[in-house]
Amino acid sequence: MTMSTTSLPVTAIASRVLKTMKGASNLPTRYLSTRDFSSKHFSARYTLAFPPASAFRVTLQDWIMLLAIVILVALSTFLALSETSLVKLSKPKAIALMDENRKGSRQLAKIVDDIDTYLNVVLLLVLICQLVAATLVGILSNGWFGPIGVIIATVFEVVIIFIAAEALPKTWAVNDPEKVALATAPVILRVASFWPLQKFSRFLVRIAGLAIGRSRLKGREVSEGEILAIADVAAEEDVIEHEERALIRSVIELGDTVVREVMVPRPDIIALQSQLNISTALDIALKAGFSRLPVFNLNLDDIIGTANLKDLASLERGGRGSEPLVEHLRKTHFVPETKRAAMLMREMQRDKFHQAVVVDEYGSTTGIISLEDLIEELIGEIVDEYDVDEPNVMQIAADTLSVPAKTPVDELSELLGIDLPSGTWDTVGGLVMDLAGHVPRPGEHVNADGCEIVVEKMEGRRIDRVTIAKKPSPGKQPNRQP
Repeated sequence: MTMSTTSLPVTAIASRVLKTMKGASNLPTRYLSTRDFSSKHFSARYTLAFPPASAFRVTLQDWIMLLAIVILVALSTFLALSETSLVKLSKPKAIALMDENRKGSRQLAKIVDDIDTYLNVVLLLVLICQLVAATLVGILSNGWFGPIGVIIATVFEVVIIFIAAEALPKTWAVNDPEKVALATAPVILRVASFWPLQKFSRFLVRIAGLAIGRSRLKGREVSEGEILAIADVAAEEDVIEHEERALIRSVIELGDTVVREVMVPRPDIIALQSQLNISTALDIALKAGFSRLPVFNLNLDDIIGTANLKDLASLERGGRGSEPLVEHLRKTHFVPETKRAAMLMREMQRDKFHQAVVVDEYGSTTGIISLEDLIEELIGEIVDEYDVDEPNVMQIAADTLSVPAKTPVDELSELLGIDLPSGTWDTVGGLVMDLAGHVPRPGEHVNADGCEIVVEKMEGRRIDRVTIAKKPSPGKQPNRQP
């Protein structure tokens, strides 16, 4: 390059030095000090060589690289919008949008149905766009500004790319995920369906899986707790009614409930002896107020069938009341006490039966369960004109309750807002028996996790009702106290 040599005054040196930095290779070998600049005869003593102003030019290649950077940042912004909206949007919400026939909802539902595949492609494209854009910025900065271009490129990448391609689009997508997901889904579906991208992203994911000791990375699953939390938030924001929230909670809890927890226990079973005739059996059934009663030979461990009140009434009206009961029994269904209540409800619906006898691992009868018992777990107690309305939970004081001993421990824990001990027992009566270590007497009390439980009433050797009071300082370990 042809250089021009000019003798300059001190006042022009600073501005020309900045321009000279654009062509760092042409800097003079003699560096200036503060003393040199303050010399009165500087212009006469020093002669510096500078490139001409025309040496710094933006070439066509630079313009192409600038255009590529702008396009890459714009693509990264679009992909960041899509990525955040897909992560925020749940599969049920995508299905709901498709049911509403919203534009782009079908493509969105297809993406959400295989979210791992499409999201991995989007993340790969975001990474490619940002890395290539950063590389091009570094090349341009180095060509234009020399060594200081590294700092300029870093500032550009941190500020511009972070704001334009990360913060702004992702904040927008978080605030309005539905709108963004519907708008970007058609494009994302086409781009992410390109098989080379899918193959490459899957290959990288497999490598990541091997690196953390897994052959396959599993997607995130929604837990029951999250569904319950969503229902609680929806009820608080008046999206659903509080009764609907309670029903959702009951349905989910029913899936974890076993038959033993909701059955009528053996001491409360009303059954018929097989030696009875139709008339006598009908009288007992009418007094009991039940439409179905189990029939046994020797004891409740030897149940041979079920007597239906409709059958008994029809036979009595037909003048056949003296006939033996055993000749008109219906089949009895037996279920283990550990069977899931939700599964039993589906079996009752499928096989069209309303009552089952519950047995333990040794085949002994531990109780009976009806379809009504299962439905009550969902919607609460069903009381008709034949049921005796017994007091359930009674508030005695601010932190004191009187409850039946058959109240489930988890239900009482929820009422009091504490965690009572859990074990082989299901009810409060079982808890008191375990803590006492013997059959308690009325007035006896035990302590459990900062609560005092007092036996209020007994029926033989069975606890009928207890009073439970929270102590001022909870957190104590369960201990027995006669």
